[in-house]
Amino acid sequence: MSKVLVIDTEKRPHNPIHPAQARQLLKNKKAAIYRKFPFTIILFYSRPDAVVAPLRIKIDPGSRTTGIAIVNDASGEVVWAAELQHRGFAIRDSLTSRRQLRSSRRNRKTRYRQPPKHEWFRKGNKQPCPSQRRDGWLAPSLMSRVYNIETWVKRLCKFAPITAISQELVRFDTQLMQNPQIQGKEYQQGTLAGYETREYLLEKWGRQCAYCGDKDIPLQIEHIHPRAKGGSNTILLG
Repeated sequence: MSKVLVIDTEKRPHNPIHPAQARQLLKNKKAAIYRKFPFTIILFYSRPDAVVAPLRIKIDPGSRTTGIAIVNDASGEVVWAAELQHRGFAIRDSLTSRRQLRSSRRNRKTRYRQPPKHEWFRKGNKQPCPSQRRDGWLAPSLMSRVYNIETWVKRLCKFAPITAISQELVRFDTQLMQNPQIQGKEYQQGTLAGYETREYLLEKWGRQCAYCGDKDIPLQIEHIHPRAKGGSNTILLG
């Protein structure tokens, strides 16, 4: 159960309290609701000499959801916890829809329209190309995630005596773990490259050679129409 965050009349954060204590303070008219989420109450008096235990924010970032918890390092107690739902995928879909709309509008056969007179309008209405991006540039979907986490960290620091922040960083590459020497095309395609194509062709030809009919031997994929003569990697169904 998450505790209730507390601040005094001077907006100083104090030790979070149990919800039952918060209800008693509200019932006795000694405090009022300051914010609903995160649920915070404000005392009607100042407590400058109160002993406050330092707390730590722990962040577990994710592409769709980020977990945030306020923990007391001395006791190991989780004081407050929540999950942030990110809008990264919604922003990506909105940008894709806008790009498609603008592309169709440019290719539409309509009357000639003179370009805007102001050059700043034309430049400010486009995303920078990869060669013009500054160092540290992030996609809008990723920036939304960063700003969302930053906003909540700053907000919680106002209502709780937080003195430290920890973030979980886990990076691993399963391909390099299995084969440290992997590189080039093999690394880019991965271990399952062509797996579905091979399985489909084996089922189509009865798991036997299309020329001689032999089974239980290593089989190779071959183009019916060689690529050198205009063939492709497209699978012909049927």
